[in-house]
Order: sequence, then structure tokens, then C-alpha cells
Amino acid sequence: MTETRCGFVALIGEPNAGKSTLMNRIVGSRISIVTHKVQTTRTRLRGIALHGASQIVLVDTPGLFRVRRNLDRAMVATAWAGAADADITVLLVEAHRGITMGTETILDGLRNGAGGKRVVLAINKIDKVKSNTLLGITQDLTRAFAFGHVFMICAERGHGVGDLTNWLAAAVPAGPWLYHEDQIADVPMRLLAADLTREKLMLRLHQELPYYLTVETENWQARKDGSVRVDQVIYVIRDGHKGIVLGQKGKTIKAVSQAARAALEELIGGKAHLFLQVKTRPEWENEPERYKAMGLDFRDTRA
Repeated sequence: MTETRCGFVALIGEPNAGKSTLMNRIVGSRISIVTHKVQTTRTRLRGIALHGASQIVLVDTPGLFRVRRNLDRAMVATAWAGAADADITVLLVEAHRGITMGTETILDGLRNGAGGKRVVLAINKIDKVKSNTLLGITQDLTRAFAFGHVFMICAERGHGVGDLTNWLAAAVPAGPWLYHEDQIADVPMRLLAADLTREKLMLRLHQELPYYLTVETENWQARKDGSVRVDQVIYVIRDGHKGIVLGQKGKTIKAVSQAARAALEELIGGKAHLFLQVKTRPEWENEPERYKAMGLDFRDTRA
């Protein structure tokens, strides 16, 4: 009988390093939202991939960055907690950026033991640099930290991801699977649905506004015909933001709703009825209930 394996693999790195793209690629399904904007992922999402006799539980964490707000602090704490709890930590570094100040900060954390049991390096977006530049970046990074393994990948196109997946499947601990073989995510559907809507808002809205809103799923109702009714609230901090989210004659919120509904139907494999409201809540970033809805721990550091 083939020995089964199962383990947790945390994906860490700076914002926009490609963690969500890599997780979706390995899992083979789009369960973590991806946009061109930084700090898209706010909470810790778990994607489940089967590879031979191994079950790889991938933990997509928020990007590690300098904190300014309570939300930032909660996101960074969640990222480091995901790394500390994992059997293996994969640090993603963008090839064309190399060792930035942010990467240096992450490396300091890893040197202090924040990366769990084993740490490997995945240099992502290798298609953006020439081979000699890539070699130099690799040398700099391996001198800065003793990684257990180094992988060259392009998560978006899939280059090198197979090698990384093969290694992870062999490296996770021997043991029984923790999830059913058909399960691809360990996160409440309400949270996934809220993230899908937030993704469409981030893609539709510009400048800083997407960072000052949050989405909560207030109701998830399964109907007799097999469809689901989903009611969500978009919280913004100013009345002026509410008008931007709604758009002229409601055009923006209608487009967001249509796009989010289509993504939700693809995720659940069935019909969805999505209803969105926009509410002004100036202090939502300082309310523990909002953090609980996002799967984050609230830490109020206000004087």
C-alpha cells in the first residue's frame, strides 16, 4: 500500500509576489483572488492539492509589508503565523525586483526562526529577467539565507511549478490526509464569496479606494432549485466613497455585481443570485467584528 503524506506549506513574500497565483496554479482551481494591486489577499486562505499520494495544504498569506494601520498589523501577523505553523515555508521573490527592503525584512524574520521548520526559495516571474541577472539574484539570496532548496518559476505561466510541486509532495510529512480528496479549499464559502466581490471592486476602482473598503457576506441561502441567494454588504469609510462604488446611475455597482456573480457561479458550479448593498461605516477598520468576518485577529493599537 502506498504511503500517504500530508502537510502545510505557507507561501510568504512581499505584496504582489505571486503567492495567490502560485496557489491557484498548484491547486488547479481559482480559489484565491488575484489582481495587479498589492495587498489583495487580506486573510489566510488554505488551498488543498493532491499530488500522487500526497495532500499539500497550501496557506496563501497576506503580503508582508510595513504596517501603518490596525488592518495592516493584523494582516502581517496572520502572514507570520501562517509561516510559523507550517511544515514548509516557501518564500516568493520577484525576479525583476531582487532583494528589496521588504525582502530584507522578511529574511530577518526568517533568520529569527519565524519561518517554521523548513524554508525554500521560489524566484518568481523569471520571464522578466535575463539569465545572467537571474543568476546574480539567486546568488545574492542564497548568500543572505540558507534555503533548503531553490526553484525558478513563473507562476502565471506554470513554468517550473511542476518541479516545485513534485518536491513539496515528497517533502511533506508522512501521514493521513486531513481533507476529503474532492475538497480544494479550507475556508468558509461566505469568505470566498466576499473575496470574489472585493476582487471585482479592486479591478474596477482606482487609486486608494479599494484599500478602504471591505466586503461581508451577511446571508447565504440554498434554494430548492439548487441555486443560492447571497447578500453582501460593502463597507466604506466615507459617504463620498459610497457614491464612487455605486457609480453614475448605479453603473459601477451593477458591473461589479455581474462580474462577481459570474465568478461565484464558476466557483460553486451552479446558479447564484447576488445582492449587494453599500454602507458607510467610518470606523470599520477599528471594529473587531469586521476582522472576525475576514478571519483576522483584531489588534487595536490606537493611543
